[in-house]
Amino acid sequence: MKRKIAIFFVVALLVVVNFSIWSYINNPLQLQPWTKTTMGVTYDPLRKQDTQTSNTFPSEADMDRDLALLANKVHAVRTYSMLKGQHKIPDLALKHNLNVTLGAWIDGNLEKNRQEIEALIAAGRQNNPKIIRLMVGNEVILRDDIPKAALIEYIREVKKRSWRPVSTAETWDVWLKNPDLVAEVDFIAMHLLPYWEGIPADEAVDYALSRFHEVQEAYPNKPIIITEVGWPSDGQPYKHATASISNQAKFLREFLNRADAEKITYYIVEAFDQPWKKSIEGSSGAYWGIFNADRQPKYPMDGDVMTLPTWKNWAVAAAGISFVLMAVFLFSRSTLKLPGVVFFGICANLAVSVIFWSASIGAQQYQTNIGILFWGLMILMQIMAVVILLIESLEIAEVVWHRKSARTFTPLQPTPEFKYPKVSLHLPIHNEPPLMVRKTLEALAVVDYPNLEVLVMDNNTKDPDVWQPVQADCERLGPMFRFFHLENWPGFKAGAINHALEQTAPDAEIIAVIDSDYVLSPDWLKCMVPYFDNENVGFVQSPQDYRDRHQSTFKSFCYWEYAGFFNIGMVQRNEYNAIIQHGTMTMIRKSALLEVGNWAEWCICEDSELGLRLYEAGYDSVYVKDSFGRGLMPDTMSGYMTQRFRWVYGAMQIIKGHWRSFIPSKKSPLTSAQRYYFIAGWLPWFSDALALLFTTASLILTAIILTDPIHSELPANVFLMPTVGLFSFKILRGLWLYQARVPCSVWQSLGAALSGLALTHTVARGTIQGLFTSGKPFMRTPKYEKQGPLFTGLITIRQELFLLLLLAAGIAAFCSIEHFDNLSGHLWIAVLSVQAVPYIAALVTLLISIAPNYGSKAKLGAEELDDE
Repeated sequence: MKRKIAIFFVVALLVVVNFSIWSYINNPLQLQPWTKTTMGVTYDPLRKQDTQTSNTFPSEADMDRDLALLANKVHAVRTYSMLKGQHKIPDLALKHNLNVTLGAWIDGNLEKNRQEIEALIAAGRQNNPKIIRLMVGNEVILRDDIPKAALIEYIREVKKRSWRPVSTAETWDVWLKNPDLVAEVDFIAMHLLPYWEGIPADEAVDYALSRFHEVQEAYPNKPIIITEVGWPSDGQPYKHATASISNQAKFLREFLNRADAEKITYYIVEAFDQPWKKSIEGSSGAYWGIFNADRQPKYPMDGDVMTLPTWKNWAVAAAGISFVLMAVFLFSRSTLKLPGVVFFGICANLAVSVIFWSASIGAQQYQTNIGILFWGLMILMQIMAVVILLIESLEIAEVVWHRKSARTFTPLQPTPEFKYPKVSLHLPIHNEPPLMVRKTLEALAVVDYPNLEVLVMDNNTKDPDVWQPVQADCERLGPMFRFFHLENWPGFKAGAINHALEQTAPDAEIIAVIDSDYVLSPDWLKCMVPYFDNENVGFVQSPQDYRDRHQSTFKSFCYWEYAGFFNIGMVQRNEYNAIIQHGTMTMIRKSALLEVGNWAEWCICEDSELGLRLYEAGYDSVYVKDSFGRGLMPDTMSGYMTQRFRWVYGAMQIIKGHWRSFIPSKKSPLTSAQRYYFIAGWLPWFSDALALLFTTASLILTAIILTDPIHSELPANVFLMPTVGLFSFKILRGLWLYQARVPCSVWQSLGAALSGLALTHTVARGTIQGLFTSGKPFMRTPKYEKQGPLFTGLITIRQELFLLLLLAAGIAAFCSIEHFDNLSGHLWIAVLSVQAVPYIAALVTLLISIAPNYGSKAKLGAEELDDE
C-alpha cells in the first residue's frame, strides 16, 4: 500500500512538473506596447473558404462587418481590386469613418484589366471624401505581368480621368531601378517586406526603415507611402526569416512606434489572414493578418503576447494522457524500484507532450483536406513512435531498477536421489561441413548424463560426400547415436525434427535440440533437466553463445550484438514467464510437445512458434543465462543479414498466426504480462519498419520541396520525434543497458550498436514482407562461408546504398540552397542525416566484414584458448 501511495505521489508530481514546463515555455512575451490607432491596413475581404479563382465572394454584409471591426482600430484601409463586389467598399468605409486607398488589380488578363480600370475611375469620381488615393496595380513590374509601358499608360489614363492622387505599388528595389516610373506617379507606393528578403526578425525593422530612407534619398521631392509592411505569424521560414506570432508581434510593435515617431504613412499588411495565398506565396502567405481568418485578433497590441493562446488546453490534455499511461504501466510493476518509476514517468511526460505540441502546430494552421490527412498520418506515426519509446524506456527502468524475483533461475545440481529422465537430443543438419558436425558429435559423446540418446537428422543433403562422413561418425561413436538421412523431405528443419520425434525412444520424457555447429558443455543436461521436476514447466532454455568471436572484428561486433538479447531481453522476459524459445540449447517436455501438436512446418521460426503454443497451453518456461554451449556465427555480412531476415519474417508469421492471443480479453490464453512482452519484444522491429516508412516519406517530401521550395513546407517538427528523437533514444538505451547487463567494454558495446544499426533495413524489409507476404522458404545460415570480394558485398547491401545515395543527395541539395539556411532547413538536414546513419552503418559493417584480419589466428588470446 505504501508503495502505491509513493507511486501515486511521484506520478502526480511529474504531471504537475509537466504542466509547469508548458506554462514556462508559453510565458507571455512582454514587448513594447502600441497604444495608438494604427494608421492603415491592407484589406482583402475573402473568407477562409474563398479563393481568387472561385465564383463565390464575400457579401456586402461580410465587408460591412469587417470594416466595423476595423473602425477605431485603424484610420484607413487599402484595397487591391474593384471587382467581385469590392466597388462597394468606399461607401462602407464612409459609413465607418475609414479612409480608403482604392486599388485596381492589373495582370496579364487585358479584358479584366479594363474592367478594373473603369471601376477604379468611376469610384474615383465619386463625391466620397474618404477616398484619398487610387492605386493602379500591385507589384506588376515585379511579377512582369505586363510591359512597363502598358502599366504607365494605365496610370496616365486614371490620372487623366480622375482628380485624386494616383500611383502603383512596387517593392523598394523596383522603385530604385525605375526612375521613369517614379516620374509618372503622384507618390511612391512602396512595399517593405523584410521577411521575403530573408532578414532575421530582430534586424527587420532597422532594415525596412533603412530601405525607406534609401528610396527617400533617391527621390527627395516625391511623397512616399509604405503601402505594405508586415511579418507573417506562421508558415515556412524564408532564408533567415522565421514566421511566428512572437516575431510578428515584435516586428509590428517596433515598426509602429518608430513609424509614428518619424511621421511615416504606412499600411500594415494585412487586416485578416488570407489562407488562399498559400497556393501563391507558400504556407507563410496565409498568415500576414493582425486578425486570423475567423476575424479573431491574434494578440493585443498593447498587452502581453501569447505564442500559443490555447496552451492550457493542450497542457491539460498532455498531462492527463501522461497520468493514464504512467498509471497503466507503473501500478502493474511491483518489482520496479522508485527511481525506475521516476525515469519512466519523465519519459512518458516528455513523449506525450511532444505529440500534443506537434498537434498544436497543425491545429493552429489553415488546413486543406490533404493537409488534414497528412497531419493525421504524421501524428499517428508519432504515436507509434511514442509507444515504442515508452516500451523501451520501461525496459531500461526494469533492467536498471529491478528487484530480483522468484523467477531468477540458476543452474541446478541434482541430488544423489535424483532420477534422470531420458533425454532424446535431436540434431538437425542440412549440407553442413562434416568436420564441423564431428566437433558437435564428439562433444555430445562426453556429455555427463546417464540417460541420453542422440538422433541426427540429415535433411535433404544431396552430396553423399557431405552426409556419409556424419553417418560414419555416428556409427563410430556408438549406439547412443542414431543417424537418419531424409531424401526429398518436406517441412525444412521442422519437418526433420518432427520425423525425429516419431523415431524418439518411447521412454524419453525430454526432447533437447541443438544446432549442428554447437559444442556442448558436458554438464548442460545435468544442470537444466531437474527443472522439469516442476510439472508446469514446458520448456527450458539456455542462451545462444559463440566460440569464434576472436576471428575478426566483424565477428566480435556480431557477438556482442547477439549478447545484448540474451543478457538483457531474455533475462527480463523470464521474470514474467514470457521468453522467446530458440531452436538451439532448448529442452521441451515431450508430452507437452505432443499435446500442442509438434513443430509447425508452416513457420520458418518453428522454435519461437512452439514456445508461444506452449504458453497458450498454460505451460511455464525456465531461462538460465549461463552459457552451456557455443556455436558459430555467420562468416559474412550476407549470412548475418539472411539470418536476421529469417528471424524477423518468422516473427511476423507468428503474429499473423496467433494474433487473437495478443488481444486483451478473457479468451486470450496468454497472461497480460506474456501478451505485453511478446508485443514489446517485436516492437523494435516494427520501429525499424516505421523508420523505413519515415525515410521514404522524407525522400519524397525532399524531392517535392526541392522542386518547389517556395510553395512547400518543411514538416521538420513532425519528423523530429520519430527520427532524431527515437534514434537518439535507441542509441542511449542500447549503451546504457549494455553497461548495466552485458559484460563488455564501451568499445564493444559501440561495435554491437554499429552492427545492430547495419541490420535496420534488413529488419524493416523482414517486417514489411512478413506482414504482407507468405510462404518464404526456410533460409539456412551457412557455416564456413567464404568471404567474397568487395563488389559482391556491395551488391548484398545495394538497397541500403541506394537509399544512402538518395539521402546524401538530399542533404547536399539542402545545404547548397540559401532558402533553407534557417532552423527548419537545418532540422530537416538533421532528420535526413539521422536517417542516413543505419545505411552508413551497413556500409561500414560490410567493409569491416571483408577487411583482412592479419595475424588474427596467431594472436588468439587466452580467453579464446579457454573457449576452445
